[in-house]
Order: sequence, then C-alpha cells, then structure tokens
Amino acid sequence: MQQDNRHRNDLVRGMSRRRMLRQTACGFGGLALAGLLNEDQASAAKVSGLAPKAPHFAPKAKRVIFIFMQGGPSHVDSFDYKDELVKNDGKNIDFVGVRFGTFGKKSKRRLMKPLWRFKKYGQAGQTVSELFPHIAQHVDDICLLKGMHTNGVAHGPSTLFMHTGATALVRPSIGSWVTYGLGSENKNLPAFVTISPSATKGGPRNYSNAFLPTIYQGVPIGRAGLSAKLAKIAHISNPKMELSDQRRQFEFMQKINRVQLEAAQGDDRLDATIKSYELAFRMQMNAPGVLELSGEDEATKEMYGIGEKHSDDFGRQCLMARRLSEAGVRYVQINYGDESPNPRWDQHSNMPAHMNHARATDKPVAGLLTDLKRRGLLEDTLVWWGGEFGRTPFAQGKNGRDHNPRGFSIFLTGGGVKSGFSYGETDEIGHYAVEGKVHMHDLHATILHLMGLDHEKLTYRSAGRDFRLTDVYGEVVKEIMA
Repeated sequence: MQQDNRHRNDLVRGMSRRRMLRQTACGFGGLALAGLLNEDQASAAKVSGLAPKAPHFAPKAKRVIFIFMQGGPSHVDSFDYKDELVKNDGKNIDFVGVRFGTFGKKSKRRLMKPLWRFKKYGQAGQTVSELFPHIAQHVDDICLLKGMHTNGVAHGPSTLFMHTGATALVRPSIGSWVTYGLGSENKNLPAFVTISPSATKGGPRNYSNAFLPTIYQGVPIGRAGLSAKLAKIAHISNPKMELSDQRRQFEFMQKINRVQLEAAQGDDRLDATIKSYELAFRMQMNAPGVLELSGEDEATKEMYGIGEKHSDDFGRQCLMARRLSEAGVRYVQINYGDESPNPRWDQHSNMPAHMNHARATDKPVAGLLTDLKRRGLLEDTLVWWGGEFGRTPFAQGKNGRDHNPRGFSIFLTGGGVKSGFSYGETDEIGHYAVEGKVHMHDLHATILHLMGLDHEKLTYRSAGRDFRLTDVYGEVVKEIMA
C-alpha cells in the first residue's frame, strides 16, 4: 500500500504541467465538454465561429429586424381597404372552409365591414386605418405586400412555417440561416437575437438552429409575459466571483479545452464549443451595456412610447432592437406575443380588442422606423412587420374574425425595397390573394436575396441530403426591389 502511494507520488512529481494537462484533458476536462456536446448537434457542427462571411452577391441590406405580430392582425381592418366589403356589410355569401372539420366545405358566412375608418396618407395615397396612425406617417418609406398567402391554418403550424419554412418538421429558423450564411458583424455579441419570444406556437423551434451548428441558434432575451424592463440575457454575469477571477478561470479552462482539441486533431465539435465559450465570455463584457436603455435621451424614449401606459413595454423592445442592430447583431426579432392560449391579435369573438394591441405597438414601431432613418441605418437595415396570417372578411360570432392564410398583408421597409410602394392584391372583399401573390417561401427567398444570399445555394447537408430554408420552392419577388 505504502509502496503504491510512493509510486503515484513519484509519477506526479515527474509529470510536467503540460504533460498533466494533456493526459488529464480526457479526464475532468473531457467530462466538462462531454456534457455539452450533444451527439446529433456535434455531428452537424462542420462550421464553427461567427466570423463575417462573403455573401453570394452584393447585398442591399446588412441586417434584419423582424417585428412579429403574433396571432394574425386583420389586414382588412388595417392596410387593405375594400370598398365592396363596406357595401356588402351583413350580406351572407358562400365561403369554402379552411379549418379542421370545414375544409373544402361551403357554408354561408356574414360579411363584416372594417371596424375602423381608413384614410389616405403620403404622396402615394396609401390607405391605412385609424388603428395605425403613427405607422401611417411612414407609408412613403414602406413597401406594402398585400397579396401574401401561406401554409397552415392554425397558429402553431403557420407560426412555425413563417419562421422555418416548415409547418411541423424541425428545421432551422430564418435567423439561423442568415447568420449561417453571413456570420456576425460584432465578435462580442450573438448574431441572432429574439426579444421576448413566446414559449408556445412553436416556442424555441422558432429561433432554433435545428441541424445547423449550435453557434447559429438565436439567443432569447426575456420572454413573452415578462416585462421588457426585466428582459436580460440569462446568467450573463456571475455576482459571486470577481471579474479578474472569472477571467483567470476562463483562460485556464480554455487551455485545457485547446489541449484536448490538439489531441483530437482539430475536431470541429470541440472547436465549435470552445468558440461558444469565448463568445459567452465576451458577451459578459458587452451585452449588458447594449441592453441598457438608461443612456438614451428622454426625447428618444418618448418617440418609442416608453413611459406611456399602452406602449411602454413594446417600446422598450423596439429600442433594444435598434441598439442591438446598431451594435452589429445580424438578425433581431421583436415579438408581440404572450403566453395565453390565444395570441394577442387572435380575435375570434372580439375584434375591437385590435385597438388595444394597435395602441401597444403602433407608436413603438413608428419610433423605430424614425430612429433608424435619422441614424442612417434604415438604408441597409431590412425591417419586416407582420403576423403568421391575416383574418377573414366575414364575421365569426358577433364581431370576431377567423384565421385567413389565403390572403393578407405585411410590410417591408429599408434594406433595398421600394419606398411608398404597394404590391399585390386580394379579391374585392379581401379573402384570397389574386394578384402579385407572394407565398411565404417567396418572402423568405426575397429576404435572403436582399441580404446577398441565393436561397437555392444557401444549403446545409444533413441526414444525407441538402436542406435549404425554402425547401424546393420560392421565387425572389424582384418587383419590389429598389
């Protein structure tokens, strides 16, 4: 026994520090890494790091801000005025169902006119309802797509489709595809951030990297139902340890990790994990300052509706989005959602509630557009506003509207799209997209194109086949290009 102990002590005394690290890296160092390397994700981690990458061709936009209106705002009550709908208010017309139990079946439905008045704005004379008086002031900068249509008739499938191009399968989100294709503009921040995301209707899959390397997953800040004042990156700081001690600990662990990487002959799985540690540590130094709004002047905060009863929360989200984009985050998503069974804009029996949601979002969105433009950011930032689908022109119950994936409106602005432009149309009552039709796959292809990415070339091989955001579909909508 004593002889064995002496032998072990002799081994330790005769072992150099470098030799100890090499031989123990597969011990305690390996255990630390093993728990973080999911086998499926690791097998896909062929590209590591977020260094800027060359686009396929010259881009018109450098970054994207997606303003997600969860639940489906009504296009016929906001941006798509239909005179025939007003004239035929209360008339019963045959409609073909799209929902479970009614699909393909004809039934009589009562037409319901817009609940809000419309007015023409801007040099183009675009009609906008009184729901959005502040956004209406920006119509000369906006490219309105009024012939949108999509897949899925329920919130879950349609929301997932809007984010990933698939209604049910696990696929990378558009933000992950963009950052996979282009990398990051700031080495100290994540390339893809989602602010106050919902845990339902797709939940984390809406900002997931799926089979792409883990480094391309979106970073959630806050969550739906939590005040934006509390929206922070979880565990960004360690209050129990001084920064100098954290740095020494981090550098020591990275030495161990790199010794193991050398022994593994540059295994991409380890390399990706090491780089994720490095990004996380740099974020500790930089992210809190970017998310801190106290340094903004009062006029800017007022422009976003911060401090006002209805718009304070979403105004904070929009201002955070501007700060993140300005700091170099490639793809930022702002979510107007909640954790209730029915998303906020989902008004099946109470369309007047649209006004509450408009008050909460109208001024903040307009403030964001004003702020981006005055800072010179709008010209190379693509802003996308919209929900997963629209709503029907007929009534559901007394004053509600059902889901409508067959025709609805979204708008784009900045980043290479035409200003003061309207493209596409729904039919005379706003039910079907009939002219200038843009499918969600087409919108995805167009967004990638504006970022300098060919949607047919942006692929990733997984499980023996090449995948892309648009699957085997999608056409770039060149008609809206500036």
